[in-house]
Amino acid sequence: MTSVRPLEFPPSLQAPGTADAPFEPVLRVDQLPPGSMKRVSRGDLDLLVAHTDEGVVATEDRCPHMAAPLSAGRLEGCISYCPLHRGAFDLRTGETEVFPTTGGLDADGEYHPTWTPTGKEAKPQPTDAKARARALTRVRRLRYYPLRINGGAIEVAIPR
Repeated sequence: MTSVRPLEFPPSLQAPGTADAPFEPVLRVDQLPPGSMKRVSRGDLDLLVAHTDEGVVATEDRCPHMAAPLSAGRLEGCISYCPLHRGAFDLRTGETEVFPTTGGLDADGEYHPTWTPTGKEAKPQPTDAKARARALTRVRRLRYYPLRINGGAIEVAIPR
């Protein structure tokens, strides 16, 4: 049996309020087999706890695009796929691997057009209010919650 360990994440992407937050048990290790993701809720905070092939990680269970629950998507290696707009996010780095099909702004403010299937001509950009709002929607980097393995429990630092 391999040991379960926390996945390291970029320190700059640690969720606000977690630096001094107490660790709380959220799952038993045996409840999160390799390759799985689970939603864990504490108050109004929904966390995604994922057992990637590089370790266990906790982030908000919200797509950084339009807040769909990533736990309803799928996990391949360290990539979490959103079930709503086909976005893919690297749980090691917090970065967008595949931009959502709706287009919009990336974390650095660069515009990405609406997705067009390969071999098809790009659709004209609509100009209604919904399309303007979509073009200004920023896909942010993931934010992480410190996590530790304590005995058989996965514990996460949850702000009060």
